[in-house]
Amino acid sequence: MSVPNAALGLDEIDQRMLEALARNARISLKELAEAAGLSSPSAAERLRRLEERGIISAFTVDIAPEAIGYPLQAIVRIRPLPGQLHVVERIIQDTPEFIECDKVTGDDCFIGRLVVRSMGELDGILDRITERAETNTSMIKATPVKRRLPPLSR
Repeated sequence: MSVPNAALGLDEIDQRMLEALARNARISLKELAEAAGLSSPSAAERLRRLEERGIISAFTVDIAPEAIGYPLQAIVRIRPLPGQLHVVERIIQDTPEFIECDKVTGDDCFIGRLVVRSMGELDGILDRITERAETNTSMIKATPVKRRLPPLSR
């Protein structure tokens, strides 16, 4: 069951602001105000309220891993051995090549995204985990849908 945006307190102006920020998190306040049809002070106030309500939690950049020396990406499904859940979680958290990881339900406990420079580097990372968990790895060929906003209007 979906919750209408009105119930969340998102109006059309908020939606326009979120869409503009999703396209470019570094947009100037003046440009953001223009996109939302507001004055700069009004846009600043709305932005502050979106942050206070937890709708916006960060302003970020999108870095292409291959451009900084990480040509390979993999999705790793991880199923810790009995009694190893917290140890495996700590290994994942302490491995900077894991750029994203979710704790999930189902057969696996974690699904992580790794960036690596080589297959050898991937093997080294997985070796540290496979002492304490079963893994299943898939190499990423392409990303047809990049991280994006969920639908803001219904």
